Amino acid sequence: MNSDNKLLKLERSSGVYEPGERMSGYFLAEGSQGQSIRAAELSVLWYTSGQGEEDFEIHHFERLVDDPGRPLDLRTPRRFAVVLPPSPLSYEGRIVKVCWCVRLRLFPRQGPEMVEEAAFRLGDVPAAPMTVEE
Repeated sequence: MNSDNKLLKLERSSGVYEPGERMSGYFLAEGSQGQSIRAAELSVLWYTSGQGEEDFEIHHFERLVDDPGRPLDLRTPRRFAVVLPPSPLSYEGRIVKVCWCVRLRLFPRQGPEMVEEAAFRLGDVPAAPMTVEE
């Protein structure tokens, strides 16, 4: 699915949030694609990257499923709001990074699952200083 067919937006353009703050946004699938989705999952999560083992944790998860009594039509925006936890704070170190994102997974009736992410920062921890090698 290309970016014209799905959309995940955070309401704060800066993408920086403080612990305990409420983060909100919306998602949708445009055009006829929005009618052919059998399920959608929205997660707010953090993960580490860099050296060593990678960690991953989901802070918030919701699943929407198409059923006869409540058809799932993602052509209209679906709003979400989540209160963010106190930790871990976003961090860009030389050895490890702690990254936060909102992840939207769409499961169409036909074809492969589609994933879109919107990265954000939790807290305002400065990046690790770069060292000059001699």
